[in-house]
Amino acid sequence: MANPPKAVIFDIGGVVLPSPIIAIRRYEKKFSLPQDYLNVQISSRGHDGAWQKFERGEIRNVYHFYEAFGRELSDTERGNIWYTQYMKKRNIPLGSVALPTKLKVDGRELFGMMMRGNTQYDEVVVEAIHRIRASKKYLVIALTNNFFAPYENILATPPSGDFNPESELAFLGWADSPLPQATRDLFDDFVDSSRVGMRKPEPGIYLLACQRNGLRPEETVMLDDIGLNLKAAQSLGMRTIHVPIGGSTLAIKQLRADLRIPLIANSGLDSKHRM
Repeated sequence: MANPPKAVIFDIGGVVLPSPIIAIRRYEKKFSLPQDYLNVQISSRGHDGAWQKFERGEIRNVYHFYEAFGRELSDTERGNIWYTQYMKKRNIPLGSVALPTKLKVDGRELFGMMMRGNTQYDEVVVEAIHRIRASKKYLVIALTNNFFAPYENILATPPSGDFNPESELAFLGWADSPLPQATRDLFDDFVDSSRVGMRKPEPGIYLLACQRNGLRPEETVMLDDIGLNLKAAQSLGMRTIHVPIGGSTLAIKQLRADLRIPLIANSGLDSKHRM
């Protein structure tokens, strides 16, 4: 049996908090789009997509992001090419899905849905974090793609015309911040993509999380809901645990086997609650 790791690295959205993919799928359903059509668009944009730049803090003005995000996701020419490739990889019959010929995505509406749907803590995961920290055997680190710079930009913008900072933050569910201090306080260290200028799955952000905590990648285990993020972690030598939507209990049971300490108070728990 492998030695236990020295640190556990948690993703936030999709692990500690709900995945934004849930809200994206609601938006897709609202406009009769194939499931994951928009998510495939977001990921296929690669390094220079609006979403990726936003998470690295390169787009600080949230309205500039809304415009670029909506424009990119409305591009059905590229979107249909990428989604066709996605279907082929998953052996989905090409004639089984109707692809859009015209699309107008409201970047602000979609992003607002993603943020407002991201406030319920996963009870199983939070309980595990508390137990890991109480054991004093392992570091507990958050490694998240986040958007702190735009929050600060909204706060710094004076009201004018139809714009009011407080109203915009309320629309996004960011009354306190994109991530409340209570979330940050769960961890020994909190690595935020928008603060460090890198995002998962870029190798540098994983290495930074290790370096600033005196760790080697192979001394860590990482929990994430995104396969690409886990693949990048594995390539660096990290152990990984996939946390699918609705699958936190099984993931924490896998983590318990790695850490060899009890992590679940009641194995029947798999609910959500507000901290």
